[in-house]
Parts: sequence; C-alpha cells; structure tokens
Amino acid sequence: MPPRAKTPPRAWQRMLSGRRVDLLDPSPIDIELEDIAHGLARVARWNGQTEGDHAFSVAQHSLLVAKIVCGLRKDLPDRWRLAALLHDAPEYVIGDLISPFKAAIGLDYKAFEDRLLQAIHVHFGLPGELPKSVMQLIKRADRMAAFFEATHLAGFEESEARRFFGNPSGLDEKTRQSLVHIEPMSVGEAQLHYLEEARRLTI
Repeated sequence: MPPRAKTPPRAWQRMLSGRRVDLLDPSPIDIELEDIAHGLARVARWNGQTEGDHAFSVAQHSLLVAKIVCGLRKDLPDRWRLAALLHDAPEYVIGDLISPFKAAIGLDYKAFEDRLLQAIHVHFGLPGELPKSVMQLIKRADRMAAFFEATHLAGFEESEARRFFGNPSGLDEKTRQSLVHIEPMSVGEAQLHYLEEARRLTI
C-alpha cells in the first residue's frame, strides 16, 4: 500500500471575526479592521520591556506614527495618514519582531510581511505599493516614534537612541511636546482609539 500523502501544514490563522487569513497568500477580502485593532492592541512593542502599568502596544505606536506624519506634513491627505496608521498592521497576524531579529531572519521575512501589508492596503482602498515619498515620510515618522519610545519608555539614553534612530528633527513644538510624556494605554483604550482613528480616516 502506498504511503498516505501528508496533509500540508496549516498556513492560515482564524480571526475572532471568523475570517481566515492565509499567511502565504493573503487576500484583501479576509482583512477586517476590528481584527487588526484587536490584535495590535495586544501586541507589545520592545518585547514588553517598557515602563508603566501596561505594555506599550503596536496599536498605540501606530497612532503615534500617524500623529507624527501630520506634524511633519500639515497638508497630508487623510489616505496617507491612514497608511501611516496601518504601517505595522501585519503584526496583528505575525506579532512584533524586534528589528535585530528581523535582520537575523533576512529578506524572506520582509517579503512575507510586505505581501500581507499590500493586502491590507488594498482592503482599505490604498495602492498595494505606496508612493516612494509617502513611504519615506512614514519611515521617518516611524523612526522618530521609536526615538521617543526608546528614551521615555524603554530606558535608552538620548545619545544611544540617536545612534539607532536618528535625530527627531522637523516637528513643530506642539507635536514635539505631546511626545515628551508617553503613557502606555490599556488594551481596551488602545483598541478603541485605533478603531476610532481608522474609521475617521476612512470616512
């Protein structure tokens, strides 16, 4: 009797909405905002190594990045601010891997993450690949958010944070002052604020 064919390993994750996201071939149809907000509010930045009564979530980090892009570009259209809010959205499925670990894994991980982000973009009516100028702006805001998180929550000295994330210049004083005291939100708060901001930007 020939050996029974092996069942291929499961490559999808079931979400609370009932959707099943295929990790190898993600479809925009299976993306739900509520799943993203739920997941990101429960994923800790910095592997949880932050000060405060609550973990600093990827949802709250994403809100911070969306805020910073507007501080850098006052005339930024809402669709690109939405793109900033969604920049780490794949982590609702795959979690938040710290940058050193991503570097150790290599380019295959990045390609996998990019496929999922493209499906998320298409679901929200954004281009799969963002314009280069928008990508650069979001990346700049992401690094600035990391600088403030590192120095106010994760125990980095400013000189060390500048070495890794650059100098956070170009922000207006009001936005900069709002970043000086970052208070980690509870899971429920982060989820609610993320949902509200995403819905506001998609109206």
